[in-house]
Amino acid sequence: MSTQEKMTGDLFEVDKRLSLKPVTEFNSYLRAAFGDGKCTCVRCVTSGGDESGYEFQHTFDLQGQVVNRRYALTAGSDVLLVLKKAWLSYTKTELGNGAILDMDAIKGFVEPELHKRLVPLFLASGLVKDVDGKLQVQPQAA
Repeated sequence: MSTQEKMTGDLFEVDKRLSLKPVTEFNSYLRAAFGDGKCTCVRCVTSGGDESGYEFQHTFDLQGQVVNRRYALTAGSDVLLVLKKAWLSYTKTELGNGAILDMDAIKGFVEPELHKRLVPLFLASGLVKDVDGKLQVQPQAA
């Protein structure tokens, strides 16, 4: 096989780590983490959707798609658990508490159409805090 043939063949190789169970489960989790439409919890209904006093956002506009966070599925500890499993499976390293998330690495194992869900989920679940533009895993989420 010529060098050119090897290079062309490599373009079509699929990273086998993307089919690992924890990675596919994380992608499924991201799909299920949000429901369609605005949040309908008692607080949001009572306030008419005004979230100005909320610690964590309930309703999100993800590139023109209005969604709400599903609370029963998205506590910070739950998000951390599925993320740690996918991270370990994909990178073969542990994701440490207090770590700064490497969003490029995470996007490497997340389906492209789900990228827009990552930061809103991480922030709204309390998993991370934005520290000078970087997302740091919070100890209480662990």
